[in-house]
Amino acid sequence: MGNFSLKMPKLGESITEATITKWLKNVGDVIALDDPILEIATDKVDSEIPSPVEGILIERLFNEGDVVPVEVIIATIATDMASAKPATAAAPQPENTTVVPTKAVEQVSSVSETLLKSKQGGGRFYSPLVRTIAKEENILPSELENIPGSGTHNRLTRKDVMDYIAQRQSATNVPAVSATQVIAAPKAQVTTATHSPVAVSMNTGDTVVEMSRIRRLIADHMVMSEATAVHITLFAEADVTNLVNWRNKNKNAFEKREGEKLTFTPIFIQAIAKALRDFPMVNVSVDGNSIIVRKNVNIGMAVATPDGNLIVPVLKNADYKSLLGLTKEVNDLAVRARSNQLKPDDIQGGSFTLTNFGTFGAIGGTPIINQPQVAILGVGIIQKKPVVIETPQGDTIGIRHMMMLSLSCDHRVVDGALGSMFMQRVAQYLETFDTNQVI
Repeated sequence: MGNFSLKMPKLGESITEATITKWLKNVGDVIALDDPILEIATDKVDSEIPSPVEGILIERLFNEGDVVPVEVIIATIATDMASAKPATAAAPQPENTTVVPTKAVEQVSSVSETLLKSKQGGGRFYSPLVRTIAKEENILPSELENIPGSGTHNRLTRKDVMDYIAQRQSATNVPAVSATQVIAAPKAQVTTATHSPVAVSMNTGDTVVEMSRIRRLIADHMVMSEATAVHITLFAEADVTNLVNWRNKNKNAFEKREGEKLTFTPIFIQAIAKALRDFPMVNVSVDGNSIIVRKNVNIGMAVATPDGNLIVPVLKNADYKSLLGLTKEVNDLAVRARSNQLKPDDIQGGSFTLTNFGTFGAIGGTPIINQPQVAILGVGIIQKKPVVIETPQGDTIGIRHMMMLSLSCDHRVVDGALGSMFMQRVAQYLETFDTNQVI
């Protein structure tokens, strides 16, 4: 049949490039349909790229660590197994040296004008992420021009810039440390846009542990959110006794029938989706002096991964889905998030976020808004408490299942009144949960 050109896939509307972190197949390997060929990383998620065809890998056009624009050819697969001839392997290259075949160079040079014209100062290319970091860290264009790049065509990667920042800070702020004190020197430090980090002293016996790539991205995103939004946090309690009793009554039958667990998360998401329809000005983003009112209700759910990090997959159009549909999707996204199988599109387009502190025993918290959203709802652990129950015959005290809600919102557009009404509406939907419904 011929050769198939494997391209860097489109990874979401806001992502223009990705880093090749690991090749899973070597030149000459036989590849089955849907076999993972390589691992890539973006600013948001790590992902595997499966093969859409069967054949033999005859050419890899980029090396591990290269930053590649979307829709650029990264490998060639011979689909005619009999006549497949792998390309001659290149001579071994020193570590951190990028060698790009002529074919790949031609592809990169033909990328859209918008992408290639993202330059600052001289004629060197800088990705949007690099330019954002440079602006936040007050790195002048002349400085950027002199930073060695490890990407294709000497391009600067995020790691290059963060290493430069760490070295610059080390030269001015950090006292010398003996070799016996340092086990793993950090390559990057997270800083705010307006303040220099405080110099941290080292004591005998202290150990330095480098942040993982995902942890650095989370830290950067949280610092950016705090610097962008005016956070306020509102609290309320919800009586979820009827909801708890309904779940206890149905969870075993549901798991036996569907082979999946029935958790509280899809019920929380359903209540949030309804409340967002009632209060659409919470389902917005801020762009300068403009407010973007989102048409779709796309709710992200924070998932803790086995390595201790967080990732937020998104349930698209949650307001149009049944409780069974939400339950299936929540379980699927949670499993794939914990096994690093999410696709870039799975974490794109969120308009609101739910985070569940209660899973880990916390009563409540003050969550940080997931930019560019303007609100995030935290739910605490469900606990039995003595509660005053109002009845027509008078007040009584009963044991009820109570849960704390904490809503962090951006005071630039969500005032205390709007935020409180929205949160109370979520609580109302949870408290009046229909216990007669069948799932």
